[in-house]
Amino acid sequence: MSAIVCFGELLVRLGVPDRGILLQASRLDLHIGGAEANVAIALASLGHEARMASVLPDNPLGEAARGHLRRYNVGTAGVRTGPGRMGLYFIAHGAGVRASDILYDREGSAFALAGSGDFDWPQLLEGAQLLHLSGITPALGERSARLAIEAAEAARTLGVPVSFDGNYRANLWSRWDGDPRAILRELMGRADVLFGNHRDISLVLGRELPGDGAERRRSASDAGFAAFPNLTLIASTARHVIDADTHRLSARVDTPDAAAQTEDVTIAGIVDRIGTGDAFAAGVLHAMLRGEGAEAMARTGLALAALKHSLAGDACTFGPRDIAAFLSGDLDVRR
Repeated sequence: MSAIVCFGELLVRLGVPDRGILLQASRLDLHIGGAEANVAIALASLGHEARMASVLPDNPLGEAARGHLRRYNVGTAGVRTGPGRMGLYFIAHGAGVRASDILYDREGSAFALAGSGDFDWPQLLEGAQLLHLSGITPALGERSARLAIEAAEAARTLGVPVSFDGNYRANLWSRWDGDPRAILRELMGRADVLFGNHRDISLVLGRELPGDGAERRRSASDAGFAAFPNLTLIASTARHVIDADTHRLSARVDTPDAAAQTEDVTIAGIVDRIGTGDAFAAGVLHAMLRGEGAEAMARTGLALAALKHSLAGDACTFGPRDIAAFLSGDLDVRR
């Protein structure tokens, strides 16, 4: 089986326990996170060969992050060490009508200090079936934006399809004077698979898209396919937040000639919603790499995203049997 290479920053996540707020906490729970690493772990848990390309500091935190990948059978030969620190983010989980809150502390990280030419893409992509990256990397700064474009360009040159998750993070883009519309447009233009909704496509195209609900989602996909001829698939979710514990979620997959949209599922008793978009991406890619159609991709992506809400931490580690049980409606104890 060919490998999926995921490129991005790994982070230490420090979370407030018991749904407290950050400044009231006397201790913090530690997890390893990072959008692209989450996709790699989810794909490895589903039986794919997944490899990570990144930069970590040469210290115990960097070693913990590398060990986190290895624990879930993600290849780390493409993870190098470099000067700088480990990127951090803090999370206070929401409760009731209070939303979750995230604080980033990523400036000067080993990944953010990496420069053009620091990655040997022909070697890293040897035998690769897909390169996955996200809009979080270019949001970190000018150097990281160049790195993301360089990775996507190398993949296209080498004939490796590109999967791109828009993952727009306004708080990260606001910290430097980059042009998110222009940079994300460059990356979407090099992608074969896009994870993004009508808001992401509107942002990049610089215009509002007509319609509402499913009509607007198809309108956005049509606009995306017209603007970016390399795209063959656009996948997205729609989320309705009732409160911190209860959300409704649906999934959609569009191709230039077809579309599949799931019904809403109600997700109650949420443990942790962070990383659910990465789980969705992994579920869609899992079905796509198995040669399944748009409906299966949407259903599998939704299943993995819904299941991730039940699991603490960034990463989704469910396997094919868990997806099958969810899709069959089997929620009883498995003995």
